[in-house]
Amino acid sequence: MATLQSTRNPYPFPQFQNDDNFQGQREPEIICYPVPTHLAQRQLPWHRLSTHHTLSSARHEAYHFDPAAPNDDLDFVLKATYNHHEALLNNKNEVVFQPETFTDEHGRVLKNRVKPLPEKKMPLNHPLIITGQEKKENLNSVKNAIGRSHLNATRNGYTRKKEIGGFFLP
Repeated sequence: MATLQSTRNPYPFPQFQNDDNFQGQREPEIICYPVPTHLAQRQLPWHRLSTHHTLSSARHEAYHFDPAAPNDDLDFVLKATYNHHEALLNNKNEVVFQPETFTDEHGRVLKNRVKPLPEKKMPLNHPLIITGQEKKENLNSVKNAIGRSHLNATRNGYTRKKEIGGFFLP
């Protein structure tokens, strides 16, 4: 029996021939940055990022001076945490470990992070009670005044104390 060859076209219709109909109709490109770069750098957040230094960029400035930084290789080795009496014959990289690597008592700021302070315990474990004022009282009211022998609430500022029997000026 003779085999029949298919006359069906295996490719979809219409035949893709050029850029527009090979991938389908393309949409026009959208401009991602509507503002030119030299103007956008004067706006947020670029302006904020370019005017505020990180710790690393501040250390790369020409006028940066760190008095705690070692001046040469000898200072670098002398500031190391290596103790020959406790750790004998360590590797070369372990000999020059600096205190900033392992401890926090070095006095230098290494990252822009706020260190959380430990909570202070109240003496005798007394709870701290914070209350708010429920009603705002008038400061000029006579009822809120501190009791004295002379009050400005009376006529012409004179008051009389019953115990003494005299008149007094405030």
